[in-house]
Amino acid sequence: MKKNILLLLGHPSDQSFCNALLEAYQKGAESAGANCKIIKIANLEFDVNLADGYKKGEAMQLEKDLVESQQLIQWADHLVLVYPNWWGFMPAVTKGFFDRIFLPGFAFKNHSGKSFPEKLLKGKSIRIMVTMDTPKLWFYLIYRASQYQILKDIIFGYVGFDPIRFSTFGFIRKSTDELRAKWLAEVKQLGEQLK
Repeated sequence: MKKNILLLLGHPSDQSFCNALLEAYQKGAESAGANCKIIKIANLEFDVNLADGYKKGEAMQLEKDLVESQQLIQWADHLVLVYPNWWGFMPAVTKGFFDRIFLPGFAFKNHSGKSFPEKLLKGKSIRIMVTMDTPKLWFYLIYRASQYQILKDIIFGYVGFDPIRFSTFGFIRKSTDELRAKWLAEVKQLGEQLK
């Protein structure tokens, strides 16, 4: 059976290296027989602000683009999210996207008397690729890859994704054409392996 892969571009620009990484993964995955669909988050029309959270007992009305994004997430077996590390995390539009769509009843479900919710997105895996202008060693040793713990334990693990894998690319500003070509070849190979 063919694997369904949803590719999510979390960088606002189509001209970014993030987009090149996404295209490399797609090329590899499609050569391995996967069905791929793409969401370029910055091109969607939606309010990034989850205004009152869940105060009123139910979430804000979802815009058409967000409803379609939820349907694509349900369709997918595997997600690939690519974004730049800006001020220690993903761009605001990308965070707003997940704030708005990972809602009770879609991503998780609370049950009376239970401390932890039911994970409604079980059975899906995700590869998260992050570009940064921080040296990679500094990111892991000094910052302790703290955003990866948030993504693993508080966001994607919380709703059922497993496994959750990471690829780090940095530092972008000082990277050569040869290094970028090497990174793109590595990502294409990840796509071929469908992970």
